[in-house]
Amino acid sequence: MDSTSTIIGRSFRIKSLYNPLMPTVQRFSPGEFCWIELATSNQDAAKSFYGALFGWTARDVPIGPKEVYSLLELQGRVAAAAFTLSSGESAAGVPPHWHLYVAVASADDAAKKAGELGGKVVEAPFDVMDRGRAALIQDPAGAYFSLWEARKRIGMGVTGEPGAFCWADLSTPDQARAKTFYEGLFDWKLKAGQGKESGYLHIMNGENYIGGVPPSGQGNGNAPPHWLLYFAVADVDATFQIAKDGNARVLLPPMDFEGVGRVAMLADPQGAVFALYREAGK
Repeated sequence: MDSTSTIIGRSFRIKSLYNPLMPTVQRFSPGEFCWIELATSNQDAAKSFYGALFGWTARDVPIGPKEVYSLLELQGRVAAAAFTLSSGESAAGVPPHWHLYVAVASADDAAKKAGELGGKVVEAPFDVMDRGRAALIQDPAGAYFSLWEARKRIGMGVTGEPGAFCWADLSTPDQARAKTFYEGLFDWKLKAGQGKESGYLHIMNGENYIGGVPPSGQGNGNAPPHWLLYFAVADVDATFQIAKDGNARVLLPPMDFEGVGRVAMLADPQGAVFALYREAGK
């Protein structure tokens, strides 16, 4: 949750070897979730855990003395990335976590607007070599995310397939304030679903549903505001068991949500929280 969360561009070109039936993502429209990365206390252990869980293979890119940025690939396409929290971050109490990036046309313009809407620009826009331009933002309630203005690095090479990121929920104590902030920043529409009594707001970027905002009071009331990342899987129960066998901590066992799908939530062995998802009817 600081400048180390913006190492996205320190990676090299995505490998061209992939299953042609599962094409590489070519671009992200402004407002789409375009990159995810894991900040962890044990990078090697995390690579092993998520490799067993999602079939990812790691390609390590040197970023400094005894430091690497791990590109986590699914059949040759980058699905995520991982890096080790610095000693300063750990000392400051930054926990292992998954971090989310949103595509923007201009990181400078979006960061300026985020400040005007009541957010905090934690890390001002800066160039990441020739890969793109990034900024770290904290929304008015305290949830962190990053902006990404793509140049040579568009972001993830795969989304929505088993083993890849597919959805994100914003945990916040103030839905109304989140609606004002994010709609103003990204032109999203936060809309109640068909089951309006649930209080869940769907996030729409253009015509696409990309995430949601549960009502306050759901989930862990002791957790600070944050974005929860979901990963698509072919079998929630089987993947959940692999995670448990890999010493993940169970936060929500596999559960069906009518008309939505099957979901489970865990914390990896280092403590980073994530969710598994299989769409209903698939």
